[in-house]
Amino acid sequence: MKYNRLGNSGLIVSKLAFGAGALGVGGNTLGLKKNIPEKMAIELVNKALDAGITLFDSSDIYLQGQSETLLGKGLGARRKDALISTKTGLPTGDPNKNTGGLSYRRMIQACDESLKRLGTDWIDIYYCHAPDARTPMDESMRAWEHLVTSGRVRYVGVSNYQAWQAATLMQMQKNANFSPLVCNEVYHSLLGRQIERELVPMARSSGMGIITYEALAGGFLTGKYTKENPRPEGTRAAQFKGDERRDEMFPGARRFDGNLGYEIVALLSEIAKAHNCSVPQVVLAWTISKPWINSVIFGMTKMEHLVDNLGAVDITLSEEDIAKLDKISAGTAAL
Repeated sequence: MKYNRLGNSGLIVSKLAFGAGALGVGGNTLGLKKNIPEKMAIELVNKALDAGITLFDSSDIYLQGQSETLLGKGLGARRKDALISTKTGLPTGDPNKNTGGLSYRRMIQACDESLKRLGTDWIDIYYCHAPDARTPMDESMRAWEHLVTSGRVRYVGVSNYQAWQAATLMQMQKNANFSPLVCNEVYHSLLGRQIERELVPMARSSGMGIITYEALAGGFLTGKYTKENPRPEGTRAAQFKGDERRDEMFPGARRFDGNLGYEIVALLSEIAKAHNCSVPQVVLAWTISKPWINSVIFGMTKMEHLVDNLGAVDITLSEEDIAKLDKISAGTAAL
């Protein structure tokens, strides 16, 4: 495994992070079915630990709390070897009954509930899962600070915040002499490089870390999908008839140009063949090659996926490979 310093903090994280949102049985927030029961979850977590992964990412909304519960059971006595990041803010029930949002009350309550499910006394990185327009930033800041000073949280982060939102928050924390924001967890892939326009320059200037998710763009960049065979049998896309529903076919990828997507997959397949590796390994290797990305969260549905993803750290892409992928996907930064 390879490691990075997280932004300007002193925290060291593995370049690949375990996406615990895959753990559990049932439908997730995107409507995708998950089927990783407890025994398999424990095996996956321990395999990741054995491979040197230190960062394990979850949220209170993933599979109605199953993700945190199974992650906690998987780590067990090895908790000290892991960094747990989890999130709150998205509604887990009726938001008018304070089951969502980033109010002082909700954040304290949600953190205590997450700690109980995870079976731990502290959370290493506690995120606001998404901006909450109904709650003033300074109220959420005070909740974070209480959690840090009480020992329940070590570092604070945000997820899905735009550059101006993160910059505003960091300045407010500095003015109040509160614990600083250490990272922003955001979507980034070859099909969606929008963060490179404003968020990346802001992060490099301020020292904020960046952790990314959905590098495989909801599964589109696995190599299964080509222009000649856009809906392989047995895949998620096979049940759809038209590209107009691509958001449902590949919900993690947001909107993207289908023709460009197939061109990118073709290039990925060519590079993978040259390196005698899988397409997902090339995608992850390209992603972790970016110096401003501290860690990349990946998901899985079975042990084979985990093992394949872990192999990405052993793939060294040439400067020519990276330049080709950068060039073909350049337009996705403007989508």
